[in-house]
Amino acid sequence: MNVSSNLALTLFTGLAFGAMLQPALAENGVDQDNESRTIPLPATDLFTPLRADPKEPRFFVSMLQIDSDLRDTTLGAVGFGEHFGIVRRETLADFDWQLGIAGAVFAQFDLEAPSADLVNADYIIGLPLTWRYSDWSGRVRVYHQSSHLGDEYLLREEPQRVNLSFESIEMIAAYDFTAFRLYGGGEYLFHRDPTDLGKSLLHTGLDWRGKEVAFRMGDLGGARWVAGLDVKRWEQNNWATQLSAKAGLEFAPLGNSGHNARHWSVLLEIHDGPSPYGQFYPLDVRYWGIAIQLGL
Repeated sequence: MNVSSNLALTLFTGLAFGAMLQPALAENGVDQDNESRTIPLPATDLFTPLRADPKEPRFFVSMLQIDSDLRDTTLGAVGFGEHFGIVRRETLADFDWQLGIAGAVFAQFDLEAPSADLVNADYIIGLPLTWRYSDWSGRVRVYHQSSHLGDEYLLREEPQRVNLSFESIEMIAAYDFTAFRLYGGGEYLFHRDPTDLGKSLLHTGLDWRGKEVAFRMGDLGGARWVAGLDVKRWEQNNWATQLSAKAGLEFAPLGNSGHNARHWSVLLEIHDGPSPYGQFYPLDVRYWGIAIQLGL
């Protein structure tokens, strides 16, 4: 069985599992009408954002030392993104689902260029459907991405521009155990420009959040050690491994349970493999640096 068939099987299995949950709850004697409630505009999400995924919608600023096939330089990378809940359905049977909207802009600036040129900007907008059942959670998302080169970079380098734009369906399932979360799934690009862009992408990873508070900051909360490893393999890059990792301190109110509370983080990050920056997807990139992240 080839990789595309494996990905299709993964997507089908996850969707079938979700469809089977409701009948299973009914067999256990759960009255969905009496024990469910609908919450408009929920402030949190059921699927915790992936900690180390460079394309996860969030607010952040990073300082990165880049080693690439094109240029070695220092990048300032920023992201402006958020997950916004539209409606959530909760049940006392511990099976909840939520529909939302998520969008982000990811931009990179060459800090060693004369005017700190904007190099690349990726725009993402999507509709995520998330769910949680006990220690299991997941996300099915249809999203659009388009990528653009900065004007100053175009004038200075005169590169060959690619009109990169695609729509994709993503499915990821995750399992929480102790302080860890293991996740896996993939994507299928169903509309692509250029048309020969690879269709299939595999995605897996591991997040860790320390149980103990490393230190307290009075009424402001406490800090915990956190880390994440994110791995992608895209058909476009001949299934080469794209590895991203982050580790550092997460600052949050002490009263939260570890799921979906607002927090901010100071993280060291590294990346090795095909570029996560849209216009440069054919190139290999290695970087390391420090990031400040805000979000769920």
